[in-house]
Amino acid sequence: MTIVFKVSDNVKKKVIEYYKDLRKDKTPPYAVFQAVEADTVITLYESGKLMFQGISADIDANIWVDLEKRLNNRIIDITSNDKKKDKDTKEKKEFFNESTIGSDEVGTGDFFGPIVVSASFVSKDQFPYLIDLGVKDSKKLDDEKIIKIAPELIKNIPHVTYILDNKTYNSNYSDDMNMNKIKSVLHNKVLIELIKKENPNYSKIVIDQFVYPKKYYEHINGVKEKLTNITFTTKAEDKCLSVAVASIISRYIFLKKMKELSNELDLDIPKGAGTIVDEVGAKIVKEHGYDKLYDIAKMNFKNKDKIKELL
Repeated sequence: MTIVFKVSDNVKKKVIEYYKDLRKDKTPPYAVFQAVEADTVITLYESGKLMFQGISADIDANIWVDLEKRLNNRIIDITSNDKKKDKDTKEKKEFFNESTIGSDEVGTGDFFGPIVVSASFVSKDQFPYLIDLGVKDSKKLDDEKIIKIAPELIKNIPHVTYILDNKTYNSNYSDDMNMNKIKSVLHNKVLIELIKKENPNYSKIVIDQFVYPKKYYEHINGVKEKLTNITFTTKAEDKCLSVAVASIISRYIFLKKMKELSNELDLDIPKGAGTIVDEVGAKIVKEHGYDKLYDIAKMNFKNKDKIKELL
């Protein structure tokens, strides 16, 4: 069970005093302290957020919820009758209290821009820091939030990133080397590099399932080094913080590359593969020639033919 709420300044002082003899030697990033009482881990962040983790988290949290009510007339609801939230919480606990390696990719559904794949290692003692930072599936965060928190993750979380540029993508894509195989090979690549680089003490390697495990292993069969002890699960970005971190880092780097491309062409390059992409693609061809698409776009997408029709 995890409970988080923000405490008032007068309660914050009492929290600090109460847990002073129960503090752990190591303090998570951006935390005032982390303490352990019985089976509950308590973390107070500089932001004023107070987090309780453990079987009895609600009991420990209620001490301060009651104090907020008495001192500040604040009503803090730490319960929820929302079934969807309850279900989401259970899913997110699938890898709770486990140190994991996770990988995720960005750019596979975008006509313009590279494919970016990252792997990250998250130890369980970093969970409070990441939750307080607002880490979750990058698809649920807007670009502004990604740009804000990704540099912190890049600085503090062990990770490896690989950027597949469009020239390389286009020269390798074929019936035998399709998108799922490319993704499989790149996930395997960053996972191996991360393990070699960091030698982390992890319990599981987690990948968001984009293909059946048997097919994944077939795709990487020809590579020199491969990992085969993978845990595949759907919605992994919501369930596993290491996958969520990898998705945010990948998204951040993809956004940077798209901005560089926009600056280079003096044109707002859109994400995705919709009609606006076709219109911008046609404009690029008119101004820079058709071969320019080979350098900046994925030429197996149907957008290529739609752009031709617009010329």
